[in-house]
Amino acid sequence: MIRAFLISLFIIAGAVWAPVSLNAHELKTALSTVLFNERTGNIEIVHRFNIHDAEHAVREVFGRNADIIGSQDTQDTFANYVVERFALLKEDGTPISLEYLGFEVEGKFFWVYQEAPAFEANQLILSHNALREIWPDQINIVNIEGFGDIQTLTFSGSTEYLSVEFYKPQ
Repeated sequence: MIRAFLISLFIIAGAVWAPVSLNAHELKTALSTVLFNERTGNIEIVHRFNIHDAEHAVREVFGRNADIIGSQDTQDTFANYVVERFALLKEDGTPISLEYLGFEVEGKFFWVYQEAPAFEANQLILSHNALREIWPDQINIVNIEGFGDIQTLTFSGSTEYLSVEFYKPQ
């Protein structure tokens, strides 16, 4: 009797949690960090995409045979796609030239790396549109670190540009 109850409870729990686990990755989100690295004198940019999202994206953008897991060419193409859809601008709107450093696949994530020489700024304008033309609900979160408090920008919906202001201690 207890065994039958426990089995029934297990089946019910599975039925309740199954939809949650099946839809657990429905949220399309990428995370990037813009780090003002005082030690190196550079602005270091790191983009992190869920490999599952990248896998679906490359097939959508580059064709059915695109393979983010097994093809170095597809990985390089996706990394360049990300680089082309991310921008930093000075407060006067002048684009900051970002050097593409490379990418790596590690576990369930696809990483893309960029950098630029640091500069004095009171404000920084950013754009991060990777995957947003594919999925309207794609959210790209950017953390800005190393220049005062960490600031977070969220690109969603029709948002194309956001800015942060830096307050230097007196």
